[in-house]
Order: sequence, then C-alpha cells, then structure tokens
Amino acid sequence: MKCVRKIIVFGSLNMDLSIEADQMPKSGETIDGHSFFTAPGGKGGNQAVAAAKSGAQTYMLASVGQDIFGKELIASLTENQVDCSYITERAEVPTGVAVIVRSQGDNRIILNAGANHCVENKEISFALQQIANKEDIFLTQFENKQDIVLEALKEAKSRGLFTVLNPAPAKAIPSESYKYIDLIIVNQSECELLTNIYPTTEEECKKAMAILFEAGVHSAIITLGVNGSVYGQANEFISVSSYKVKAVDTTAAGDTYIGTFLYSFSNGETIAESMKYASKASALAVMKQGAQPSIPTRDEIISYFKEEN
Repeated sequence: MKCVRKIIVFGSLNMDLSIEADQMPKSGETIDGHSFFTAPGGKGGNQAVAAAKSGAQTYMLASVGQDIFGKELIASLTENQVDCSYITERAEVPTGVAVIVRSQGDNRIILNAGANHCVENKEISFALQQIANKEDIFLTQFENKQDIVLEALKEAKSRGLFTVLNPAPAKAIPSESYKYIDLIIVNQSECELLTNIYPTTEEECKKAMAILFEAGVHSAIITLGVNGSVYGQANEFISVSSYKVKAVDTTAAGDTYIGTFLYSFSNGETIAESMKYASKASALAVMKQGAQPSIPTRDEIISYFKEEN
C-alpha cells in the first residue's frame, strides 16, 4: 500500500549494545550476563524503520560519526527502505550508542548521544526545503538537542506539515512550544512529567490530556503498556486495547507503535484503525530481541493477525 503523505523523521541514530541478565545489578554489583548482541537503534531510527517497514515513504534527518557504527546504521536504514540522503556523517564525533541491560522482559538503557547532538537547524531547514510538502508528517523526539528539536517543530509547522512530538526521554516542554505540536505521543512516565498525572484510568487520561490541550497541543496519544492506548482531541476520546503476547524484549515497543501508527494515519485510515494497527505491530515487536530487527513488516502484521482481518 502506497502512503499518501511522506513521513519525515528528525531524530537519533544509536548502535544498541545489549546484554541480558537474570536480574538487574545493584549499585556496585558485578553479575554474569548472557545473550549479548549489537543492533541498530535510536528512537528516531526505530520510528523511521517502523513506518518504512509498513510501506511509508520515509526520510531520516540525522547525524552519525564516520565510524563503523555509523556505516552500519545507514546500511540498516537503507535496507529497510528509509531515505538516508539527509543523514550527515561527522569526523569529529562518534556515532551515538545505547547500552541496554535486559532482564525478565524489562530493560534499562544508558545513552551516549555522540553525533546526535551535532545536528544543526540549517541542516533541518535545508532538508525540509528539499522534500517537504504541506500535509506531510514531521516526527521528532528528544534524543537530539532539545532546542534544535523545538526549533525544527516550529519550522515544520510554519511549512504546513503535520507535526508530531514524542518527548522521550522525558523533558519539560517550554510553554511557547506547545502550539507547534499537532500530535503529542507520550507514555505514562512522560505524561507524568508534563502534567503531574501518571494515568492509569480513563478519567486520569482525560485529565492529563486536558492539561496538554490547555497548553496548546491539538491532540494527544497516551500509551499505557499492557493496558493499550488512548487518543484525545477536543470532544473526541478513543481507547484501544493491547494484544496479549509473551514479551521477550520491550526495547522498541513504543517506537514501533509510533511509526506504524503514523504509517496508517498517513494513508488516511481513521485514528481508531491506526491505533489498532500500531497495537498489533508493537505486540509483535516485543516478541523478538533487538530494536530495529524486532520491528515487523506490514505483511508480518497482517499474517499474524489474519484471523481478525
């Protein structure tokens, strides 16, 4: 299925260094681990791959070092049909990395931003000037420098793009920047930082969303883990359940949800249909190890859930 609108992702590219342990280590403790692997990751890259694997025309705006990790990340994106024409390779800094400790289906992540923090506004402006059309989707997160991200949102909005922010890792958003966000997508922890509400019930979700709307956001999605996700806009509220599966690695679950939701949305599907599709995709993602390698294709999603379709 060919997407109607392009998805332009400005975000991070990291090489994930992942290891599993029977339990999380305590402070000062050294423990045995196993099942070590490296895999392409970074929230920006993950979300771009999730959209592209479902069939979206996806562009990546990012930065890597001139090292083996950077070359591997670009090769992986290209293999997954993400346009890498606007990824800058820098000699003076290393590619970003994420060190991931996995235990019993959970994970802890430490980031080293590297080249991710070297992206400049002029690079984003140039890329948007070259590829962006009105109504295209602009998606970004907070693994790049926050001031650059917020300025990019402002410019994308001024060009008539549909702007989407996933404020992760969680950081406060300046009050003047909310009006540039058409859709904000947060998990419960990110929601709590922005609204002082950790939502677990429908009523709490509605209260948190009301705060975001008052701040200037047009619409919002809150992901609730095993309890699904909710969407709100003005007088509209939608709740979609998750799909019960055995979790192996949750690393890219949220990123998969975001990328596949926007793929479906970009094709003109309803919000509810897009949320349901994203829930299926994220369920499949947690059944495999790694970030980008775990993200399913559209055919895999349809095949696994064929009895529902």
